[in-house]
Amino acid sequence: MSAPHTSAPASLSGPHPHLPAGRARKAFSTVAVAAMTVVAVMVGLVIGHAAWGSRSTAATAGSVIAPSSSKSNVSSIAAKIDPALVDVNVTFAYQQARGAGTGIVLTSNGEVLTNNHVINGATSISVTDIGNGKTYAATVVGYDSTHDVAVLQLKGASGLKAATLANSAKLAVGQAVVAVGNAGGTGTPTAASGAITGLNQSITASDQLDGTNEQLSGLIQVNANVQSGDSGGALVNTEGEVVGMDTAASQSFSFQYASGTQGFAIPINQAIAIAKQIERGKGTADVHVGATAFLGVLISGSNYQSPYGSYGNYGSYGSYGNYGSATSGAVVGGVVSGGPAARAGLVAGDIITSFAGKPVNSVTSIGKAMVAYHPGDRVQVGWTDSSGQSHTATVQLASGPPA
Repeated sequence: MSAPHTSAPASLSGPHPHLPAGRARKAFSTVAVAAMTVVAVMVGLVIGHAAWGSRSTAATAGSVIAPSSSKSNVSSIAAKIDPALVDVNVTFAYQQARGAGTGIVLTSNGEVLTNNHVINGATSISVTDIGNGKTYAATVVGYDSTHDVAVLQLKGASGLKAATLANSAKLAVGQAVVAVGNAGGTGTPTAASGAITGLNQSITASDQLDGTNEQLSGLIQVNANVQSGDSGGALVNTEGEVVGMDTAASQSFSFQYASGTQGFAIPINQAIAIAKQIERGKGTADVHVGATAFLGVLISGSNYQSPYGSYGNYGSYGSYGNYGSATSGAVVGGVVSGGPAARAGLVAGDIITSFAGKPVNSVTSIGKAMVAYHPGDRVQVGWTDSSGQSHTATVQLASGPPA
């Protein structure tokens, strides 16, 4: 039921690789960010949204066998949460791609919790409420790319069924759970039963398609079959109460599909604490509130060369990265015509070395630097061109897709 991360021209605020048709990796045994199904518009293939390598730093507490649950029991549990879930459908105009994930309804007037990687880089977001079947346009209230949490607001929504939340601090290893979400991006909720196999787990999420890394900690580990499309979905207890948000899964990627039997979820207490901070309008180094700033570059982040060029904010599959370059920074795969970077004189092949007076030594660092800024802010950008000459310019950031 899951798989995440994205790309989009540089709003430069969050990773998100969208794969062009025919460029899906064939066989990773990795932890994949659990939940996003990306469909290449050109051929309509369902492919894994992102591949994340995993190094768990917290040992699983014992060997746990998933409790045996009949299909009727699982269905009855899922039926309690289904009406409080939404399908999140996103368009990435810069990549000519679209994606699908899941969200959890928090309020009757349409506040929705989801993973940041579900909406990262999207140029438009539409949400279909499972409870009433209606589709709404959605805006991003705010996001925390470090902890992979985002809050959406549905336009014109009222009377929605909100999810019932449990206290995730009371979870225990061996407890039965059900993961529910938009598996495969089909628009129909599916459910997978399992048990909690570990608490307070930490993983290094390494996107092998764009070279970015994220450390996620405090996660719930389960042995439920989380699949692509489940990201942002609900991990519930046997009462149908939400205990976590589906976020990652140990997966083997095939050309068209990804699934796994070791999933990870953000505890709902942690996710709600971030959501409340966003609601209060309290931005931090990790939390961005309001419209996303846009620099207008396509950043290449991988360590290899490719003839295909860059396809995203963090350079998704086909980017060419810093390979063979002695200059540390973020390689520009392309610029958006008329955008701030283009007006400042940046071109493909340049390497961004500083942003707002701080050194840029990786794709990830420039993304994190963008979190604190908003459209209209003026910042100084430093870069080195292909001949080795250094440049600086002050740019006024535009408005762009969420990080």
